[in-house]
Amino acid sequence: MRISQFNELMSDEFGEQFSAVLMRDLKLSGFNDQTPNQAISSGEDPKDVWIAICQTQSVPKSRWHGVSKKPGSNK
Repeated sequence: MRISQFNELMSDEFGEQFSAVLMRDLKLSGFNDQTPNQAISSGEDPKDVWIAICQTQSVPKSRWHGVSKKPGSNK
């Protein structure tokens, strides 16, 4: 996953302002309590970080590919 796709998913799901808060403050247990910003900066795959955020924030699995998007969809 490209970082631009990751950012789009974050913005679509949480809005720009709350996304910024999550990126800065949310501790991800699967990444040694790093924040999403720290995990991505340390080289973690944005897709893995996105899934961890979805799990932590109880995002329904149906939206893990994006709001109103389906697996394999280009939109």
